[in-house]
Amino acid sequence: MYSPKFTISSAILKYIGKIEASKEVIENAPLVPAYEAKFRQEAIIRTVHHGTHIEGNDLDSGEVAVVLEGGEVQGRDRDIQEVLNYREVLKYIDKHKRLQSSSSNDSTAGLKSKARGKGKSGVTEKDILKIHQLTVEKVLGKDRAGQYRSTQVVVKNSKTGEVSFTPPRSYEVRGLVADFIKWLNSDDGREIHPVLRAGIAHYVLAYIHPFVDGNGRTARAFATLVMFSEGYDIKKFFSLEEFFDRNAGRYYGTLQSISNQKAELTDKDLTAWLEYFSEGLAEELERVKERVKKLSLDSRLKGRTGQIALSERQMKLVEFMESYGSVSNNQWRSILRDYSDDTILRDLKDLQKKGLIKKKGSTKGAVYVLK
Repeated sequence: MYSPKFTISSAILKYIGKIEASKEVIENAPLVPAYEAKFRQEAIIRTVHHGTHIEGNDLDSGEVAVVLEGGEVQGRDRDIQEVLNYREVLKYIDKHKRLQSSSSNDSTAGLKSKARGKGKSGVTEKDILKIHQLTVEKVLGKDRAGQYRSTQVVVKNSKTGEVSFTPPRSYEVRGLVADFIKWLNSDDGREIHPVLRAGIAHYVLAYIHPFVDGNGRTARAFATLVMFSEGYDIKKFFSLEEFFDRNAGRYYGTLQSISNQKAELTDKDLTAWLEYFSEGLAEELERVKERVKKLSLDSRLKGRTGQIALSERQMKLVEFMESYGSVSNNQWRSILRDYSDDTILRDLKDLQKKGLIKKKGSTKGAVYVLK
């Protein structure tokens, strides 16, 4: 049975610690549903754009957003189809998570995942094949979509055209994938932290290169599936693909450095790749965390009031009061220039009814402060 070779380095420990810290903040931030929906939609656009762009797709993020909304753009049919396909892949991952009743939402601060129990891992070979089938829908023929390759292929850097390495022979593919899935679902496999499991899944599939096309997208999506199935969806606010695409040379270079080691998959030391993978997730979640914190109420306010649904206008007013102690008539007019006095006054009255603020002074000289 396959068993990955790697060392829990100080870098991996550092990045996993940052991931857990950001995860805690993001999952417990008192965001209103409108903000959560916005964050998720932005993450989908970033994931689809960068997940296809790194493979040579020419559509920019704005065009990707238009396509996902059902609009029309000028572009290659293949590029447009790849964007639509990757959206379907993300839908599949989301559906898989919701149906994965055996998975636990517990998070642990360490590198072990024993708390999730000894049940099924919830990810299978069928998931790999389905993700690939969705990835290449109408791009490859039906006889090759979701089907292992029967020919030899080479891996190229899409940015430079350079041959990175030659994957295993086609007759080895089925056995290598089955061996890997067996380890992934084993007790030993599930002892490993979900982020590292996802990183291992990404590398192994990229190395085996089981399909004639769409291997990179399939590997990245399957890695996401592994994390999501074990409670590391983190509100679906993040896009690891953006980290990879921002420096595609480093992404491909790190993969290639591992693949250029000893010939056998089990002999390859994945430490450097797992450091890179965990660094990417740590960096992406740190950015998300900072955005979330800016839109969240002060922790003492949340502690007294719970998660309160506030509009974007009300959030701006509350944040101003938190920063400066109060807000006057002239100040709130300056903060919310695009809205009428009546609209803002209704917002302030609503905040008063919710018990968050109180009014001090006369009408013209009134100021509003947090309770």
